[in-house]
Amino acid sequence: MRSFFVASISAAGMVFAVPAGASDCAAPEHAIGLERIVEVDASGGPLFGALTKQQREPSFLREKEVILTFDDGPSPWVTPRILETLERHCTRATFFAVGKMAVAYPVIARDIIARGHTLGGHTWAHPRQLPKMSETRAQNEIERGFAALDAATGGGIAPFFRFTGLNDSAPLLGYLQERSIATFTVDVVSDDSFIADPAELTRLTLKRVEKRGGGILLFHDIKPATAKALPAILEGLKNRGFKVVHMRHRNALTARQELVANYRNKVAANLAKSPDTPRLMPFYGAISILREANAATPSGSRSALPVAVVSPAPRDRSVQKRKTKKKSSRPRPKPAAAEEVLPWKKKNALPGYEDTRRSHNAPKAASTTSWQYVGPQTAERAAPYLR
Repeated sequence: MRSFFVASISAAGMVFAVPAGASDCAAPEHAIGLERIVEVDASGGPLFGALTKQQREPSFLREKEVILTFDDGPSPWVTPRILETLERHCTRATFFAVGKMAVAYPVIARDIIARGHTLGGHTWAHPRQLPKMSETRAQNEIERGFAALDAATGGGIAPFFRFTGLNDSAPLLGYLQERSIATFTVDVVSDDSFIADPAELTRLTLKRVEKRGGGILLFHDIKPATAKALPAILEGLKNRGFKVVHMRHRNALTARQELVANYRNKVAANLAKSPDTPRLMPFYGAISILREANAATPSGSRSALPVAVVSPAPRDRSVQKRKTKKKSSRPRPKPAAAEEVLPWKKKNALPGYEDTRRSHNAPKAASTTSWQYVGPQTAERAAPYLR
């Protein structure tokens, strides 16, 4: 019998229940495995992650711990490959899925949950600027996204949400808090939306993780480069002493049943079709089909892992966080000479590169939806479902 001990941290609103045992893995010498599980109580509507200007909770991660997250799927050409890689490495991740994509590919959405991963919401149609939409439309986008996931999977959705483009706001966070939904931004951005070379993606991701010492990592399971680079990224994290933490929900999300009913017939029809049949492309445009054969998944049992229960108290989201400028006589420090400035973050640095920081120079007609590619353009053009 395993022994347990409990410690409370009232200031951070967290309670930990940790068993003493470690996890088992089929191939521990090659797999990064799982260090522990964090069970998030979303009833207080907490916000986690560094990339936000809103009031957020203290990080529940320790030094050299990471959380793997994937946005914008599921994709029949990329998500299965990512799931197989995670399985081979005996580890788990959190997927923030787009409602439209889940309805189009419900078999893959169900596979995410069946493999022990966590599935959260990322809106219905991925509008990039939710805060710029009317309150009613923004809330409807969020609710329809969760309803679509519920219909696609038959339940078991985490009350976890990630804002598209990481563009959050106090009013919408207040609404999510009323719905007992936790919000997750990120600590480390892989920039896989702009990097097609798996080796470069691996190098940059590991460099950023090492610089920060861990955190919530952002990837996209609609990008072929991400699926190709993931084995090397996980191996690199393991070799550098990083550990993976898996987030799970304490209570499943309760979706709006009147909205769930709108998607049941479509989901039923798509369940009868092959998951490889193209039905809907991601908002970033056409993607490549991964042609490498998936390796066999080793079988193995996972014993009980240490579990940390996180229960932050609700916040007053009606109070906007104000920007204050502090006058100082000290000169502003110059960036280090060795600091790497990536091409897509330079304005007019290279032909074909636009300023892709979060200004998003899209036409007004597209201001409420981002189902189009915004970023560095390549000269390659191929078939509608290939690039």
